[in-house]
Amino acid sequence: MLILAIDTSAVASAALLSNEAPEGVLASFATEDTRSHAEVLAPGIHAMLADAGVTGQDIDALVVGVGPGPFTGLRSGIATARTLAFVWGKPLHGLMSLDAVALEVAESTVAVPEFLVVTDARRKEVYWARYSLDDGQLPQLEDGPHVGFAAGLPDLPAFGAGAGLYADVLHAHPEFAAEQPDALYLGQFALARLAAGDALPDTTPLYLRESDAQVPGPRKRAL
Repeated sequence: MLILAIDTSAVASAALLSNEAPEGVLASFATEDTRSHAEVLAPGIHAMLADAGVTGQDIDALVVGVGPGPFTGLRSGIATARTLAFVWGKPLHGLMSLDAVALEVAESTVAVPEFLVVTDARRKEVYWARYSLDDGQLPQLEDGPHVGFAAGLPDLPAFGAGAGLYADVLHAHPEFAAEQPDALYLGQFALARLAAGDALPDTTPLYLRESDAQVPGPRKRAL
């Protein structure tokens, strides 16, 4: 199975993955900028497909990170994935973006039976979820996702850029203190779950906050 994975919950990233390739990953890219998703995502995907010699018709399915994340960033990735899936006539799945960091932790040499994935939610808050990990198994979501202040999180090892930002109150792992969700690991997680026969969620975004934009009320009378 060849899938295109996209995530824009923090940075813009995309990856081409196949369970038939020797190492699974055919191509990938990720930016470091957390505010330029719309400008770089579509050109980046186009260049990645061209470099890999892959067309939309070659892809079997798409998967997109559904957050949690800021409104503008998530909309860029999800809208792009929905458009490509519609144009190419391919199935589209969603996956929680924090799962990508959880899988990266699971594939590392860090041995923790239970841990937190924490990303920056701005406004002095974080997005977070709690995972458990058994040897040889995919990380299992135990709680979350949530948004809140870092000081209120469970007392567990914490991984991700949000943990690095609040290392004074969290048990941030130094090797993962700047880690953001990445489409490469998101795609690997999706491939593993699909291979196991699991059903993946739809692409409903996990904003976790009410929108700052409000519908204007009726105009007040001057008299």
